[in-house]
Amino acid sequence: MISQVVATARAAFESGKTRPLAWRKAQLSSMIKMLRDNADEFSAALKQDLGRGPEEAWLYDIGFSITEIELIIKNLKKWTEPRKVSTPLVSMPGSSHRIPQPLGVVLVIAPWNYPIQLLLIPVAGAIAAGNAVVMKPSEVSSATSALLGKLVPQYFDNEAIAIVEGAVPETTQLLAEKFDHIFYTGNGTVGRVVMRAAAENLTPVTLELGGKSPTIVDKSANLAIAGRRIAWAKYVNAGQTCVAPDYVLAHADIADKLVDEIRKSVNDFYGVDPQNSGDFARISSPRHFSRLKAMLTSGKVAIGGQTDEQQRYIAPTVLVDVTASDPVMQEEIFGPILPMLTVESIDEAISFVNARPHPLALYVFAEDQKVNDKVVSSTTSGGVTVNGTIFHMTGPFLPFGGVGESGMGAYHGRAGVDTFQHLKPVLKRSTRVDAPLAYPPYTKRKFAILKKFI
Repeated sequence: MISQVVATARAAFESGKTRPLAWRKAQLSSMIKMLRDNADEFSAALKQDLGRGPEEAWLYDIGFSITEIELIIKNLKKWTEPRKVSTPLVSMPGSSHRIPQPLGVVLVIAPWNYPIQLLLIPVAGAIAAGNAVVMKPSEVSSATSALLGKLVPQYFDNEAIAIVEGAVPETTQLLAEKFDHIFYTGNGTVGRVVMRAAAENLTPVTLELGGKSPTIVDKSANLAIAGRRIAWAKYVNAGQTCVAPDYVLAHADIADKLVDEIRKSVNDFYGVDPQNSGDFARISSPRHFSRLKAMLTSGKVAIGGQTDEQQRYIAPTVLVDVTASDPVMQEEIFGPILPMLTVESIDEAISFVNARPHPLALYVFAEDQKVNDKVVSSTTSGGVTVNGTIFHMTGPFLPFGGVGESGMGAYHGRAGVDTFQHLKPVLKRSTRVDAPLAYPPYTKRKFAILKKFI
């Protein structure tokens, strides 16, 4: 069945039906219509899968996706038309262009933590570029996957755009097929599996992975704002966000005060008992709950620490007196647990970050602009927000992606469309002039002239 799905998509692409801008725009408009028509159903599915309230369902999955797709539609013609570039003197007379060309059949494999946004935004980029698409939602967010499985055939061209539900066996079958590009969002372990499978067909990949994204808080920082922005980014979706602050490196002079500010923000956001807040999500599965609960043995609990296995609830938690060798520092947390380590200087914080794999995101809080500039210039990460968290990935004109172990390739906005199209270089030369200089025999005079151009 999976082979037939891919073959049907391949036939649709080769027929040329995905290339007209009218077709692309129609499919993107249908995607928006699907989200708007079924917003309540999507919200209910996200509640079932992740315990998220309707506001966060809209803000981070449904509405976020609609805004991005609308931007793509608005700029579709401009982002897919030939781009004129300069022509060197040696190639004159002539003109040079980069002509966007769709890649073919694209596979998009999405994770469970933002199961609508992280599936549909890459799919939108692939459609905008003129490709046929096979999408694979995560089986962990099973309610959302089932809803998408029902709705996608109702709203899209079924020959060129398909959805395959399932778990590891189905993903394995998909990866055995020949695609022209694979876009995967998830963890590095599976990312390696995807890349090995893609290598069999020399298929290019975009890997949106994760890692331990650090937050550096300088002694000059506005601690009230830092505490609030760190708490929001860490505890939204119960910490199950690839760019959530994974750990904090706080200057020793202000670490205790920062903990106090985070505690105030948690109380403001979720009340004294976050378990009863309609705005605090739940852990996705029993397996992830057990993994996270084991991390609570690291350091000392300064905030939170409560758990409820039946509800898959882990309170917004801050751990202090944490060391680099503690279990919580050995892998990406992906949950509402925030370890805090203290440093004596910005140089120490920078050295700590640089001694580890490049993170997907990095955050620095300082009112001293020299500190901010030093951190940005001295570290490597997928992206950075200065005096804030997460927002660098919300701007469609800032490509979002990782570097090194946190991923390869980028998307959002124009970058998302360019990911799925080949910018073919084309030089058009005139036949009105055909200078003999370029041809042998190469006399001394010819060669002397040519050397001036090359």
